[in-house]
Amino acid sequence: MKPVINTAAEVTTWLGTPVPAIFKGQDLLAQSDSIANQPLTDCVFMGCRMKESLVMACAVAGCLVIPSKAGLPFNPFSPGLYTPAELYNQFNPDAADPISTYRQSLDWLVYNSVVDPVTKKERPVDVDEILMRRIHDSSMTDSLSELLDQKNRAKCVAIMGGHDRGRNEEVYKQTAKLALSLTKEGYCIVTGGGPGLMEAGNLGAYVAGYADPETILSQALTRLATAPFYNDPNWLKVGFKTWTSMGVPTDSEKSRSIGIPTWFYGHEPPNVFATDIAKYFENSVREEGLLAVSQGGVIFAEGNGGTVQEIFQDANQNYYRTYGQCKSPMILFNPEYWNPAAVNYNNPTDKRKQAYLLLHKMATEKNFDDYLYVSDDIVAIVKFIKEHPPVA
Repeated sequence: MKPVINTAAEVTTWLGTPVPAIFKGQDLLAQSDSIANQPLTDCVFMGCRMKESLVMACAVAGCLVIPSKAGLPFNPFSPGLYTPAELYNQFNPDAADPISTYRQSLDWLVYNSVVDPVTKKERPVDVDEILMRRIHDSSMTDSLSELLDQKNRAKCVAIMGGHDRGRNEEVYKQTAKLALSLTKEGYCIVTGGGPGLMEAGNLGAYVAGYADPETILSQALTRLATAPFYNDPNWLKVGFKTWTSMGVPTDSEKSRSIGIPTWFYGHEPPNVFATDIAKYFENSVREEGLLAVSQGGVIFAEGNGGTVQEIFQDANQNYYRTYGQCKSPMILFNPEYWNPAAVNYNNPTDKRKQAYLLLHKMATEKNFDDYLYVSDDIVAIVKFIKEHPPVA
């Protein structure tokens, strides 16, 4: 594998021992002449600023050169994952109109370039911008891979669930407590990065880095409940102020969790409690990657069509042993929701789903039934995950 050059320091190191490499998003104007005098065969330059001397040397060496595109609201060659501060870089919760400041922020500007926020229809774009989006998503995947090596993935547990569940609901509180319990046991929580039960998962993980996480969580739940749903005008303001009021965690590494949202659902803002955010343009790439990195297990809290899709997407990964030829735990959080004795299929307000029955059938066919668990007991779920590490 070619080394990826993401920083100025790495460029300097490369000049000392030049090898085929991938230069990504670097300003090479000052070093263009020096680089041009090195052997460049099989090098790649993506989104780099270069003098004509280096451009000509790349042409002679047959290098792959992909320039950036002007006028984009995002950096296709981003060398790392996002933070909440980066996505909400202009947001001011104390402004007279906080929403207007959000609409000046990176997250909204990118969303607005993808989808018309009024009609919710995708905007037509030229192929060059589509290519830049694909490169951006590839950068996100690369950054996730750097953060989570194979050993770490065995300790990653995803929490999936409905975006529309309120911060004032019991299921939100229980999901946050479950995430906190798992983080205390050394697991890294991964979610879809959005509102609802995804936010609850990141919140529970985030408070783990404080000296008294239970108290911090209780205080946060009280504050967050005043703006329970993501379509509430104060949802982001309350979340942001709750986050900043906590101060810096005592142990920032223990507070770490991952959010993997998408601008495809850009009307659902990312929650601020995920410390590392891999935000994608392509939802299909994002969902597959989200489940793939969570080899320590996936917990499915109450959810709708998206969560059901994720259940059976994860089941397929276990069915065919897609990643690492291993099976990993699948937990349906709340038997009454996922395995009720009966459901009124003609009542649209009854959102319970008998998902376990089909899941159990698939699992018995491919020998992962021992890795299925249905429970609403937090202690029992943590115990099950600990006793069922990913295995071939």
